[in-house]
Amino acid sequence: MNTIAESYVKLVLKVGLHDSDYVDAYYGPEEWKPKTDKSAFPLEQLHQDVDGILQKIDRIPDSAPTAPGQLRRVALRTQCIAIRARIEMLQGKNFSFDDESKALYDAVAPMHTREYFEAMLDNLGALLPGSGEAARNAMTPTALISKRLELFKRDFIIPKEKLDAVFSKAIKEGRRRTLGHIELPQNENFVVEYVTNKAWSGYNWYKGNSFSTIQMNTDFPIYIDRAIDLACHEGYPGHHVYNSLMEKHLVRGRGWIEFSVYPLFSPQSLIAEGSANFGIEVAFPGNEREQFEREVLFPIAGFDPSKAEQYYKIHALTTRLSYAGNEAARRYLNGTMKKEDAVQWLTTYALFTPERAEQRVRFFDKYRSYVINYNLGQDMVKAYVERRGGTSENSELRWKIFKELLSNPITPSALN
Repeated sequence: MNTIAESYVKLVLKVGLHDSDYVDAYYGPEEWKPKTDKSAFPLEQLHQDVDGILQKIDRIPDSAPTAPGQLRRVALRTQCIAIRARIEMLQGKNFSFDDESKALYDAVAPMHTREYFEAMLDNLGALLPGSGEAARNAMTPTALISKRLELFKRDFIIPKEKLDAVFSKAIKEGRRRTLGHIELPQNENFVVEYVTNKAWSGYNWYKGNSFSTIQMNTDFPIYIDRAIDLACHEGYPGHHVYNSLMEKHLVRGRGWIEFSVYPLFSPQSLIAEGSANFGIEVAFPGNEREQFEREVLFPIAGFDPSKAEQYYKIHALTTRLSYAGNEAARRYLNGTMKKEDAVQWLTTYALFTPERAEQRVRFFDKYRSYVINYNLGQDMVKAYVERRGGTSENSELRWKIFKELLSNPITPSALN
């Protein structure tokens, strides 16, 4: 397996020459990096190489399903299937949205109708302050809800001069809660940078040796709920912790060198994004998030703490609309929805501002079916943990199962 793993790492790095977004992290041997440009590694040859690796993996006898060697074998095989699909995409093959997500991320997101989201919007409309006649405002009822939400949230935009103080406090609390349950390397650390002109809102660049660079995009206003979201998702107990544990337990602990490289468009991303999103709930169970924000973050940002309860009731409902983004991506990438229609769908059913909707469509263009990893990934990770008893009522067990998931090569299919 070690020889196969080495071939896998070198293959991923070669594919990265054809796709600048492909290699999200690499901290393996420097000499394994390609020394020439992509012309020395044509896609046709890389396709043959991944097929060869898959044939070698398939010749290894099966063992007990939960045995470490079998988990490693299945994970590596699943990753290679994704590599093959990505190479085919680079060669010009067009997959349907669902076929692409299955090949790349080992999962397919559920489909939802327009009526599904309209029912949620009705519930949200009852909670939002303000009212108005759709006709008077020249808006449909659903578009009016989007506008009312935008007006409501204006009072909760973190002032730019207070961004760093709010994020720093959120990160510190996420770290404190995480270290109470997960032992991390003593040297783990990260730096935070504020950037612009990106298709994403936050990104973790893992550098190896338990160190990350976390970037926050400040192109658009950042609302108060994003402080905990991004602090946990990108930092503790999210991406930074996930990568640190994979390096600690798999690369250094077991010598499984294949985990020293992270191909972005692969099943590993569903686990990474899903656990990072679910990690918010793990770190702040029940009403603890609202309490912390009301007592700590709202005052730092200069907001009225008495409005926190209403804010998070509304936030809980808007979060459930995240699958509207999947539908926009599915229809847009399948060619059944034009760009302007996707923007309209996102503003109406995902309640994005027009500017954020435009940004999200740019994300679709760049990352395609990757969008399923956030909400479907979260739901799959949550169900996996809770089926094993890691419910909010059993916090210690929840943390234990969560840590085990982050420290082992579990595939998305294995979450079901």
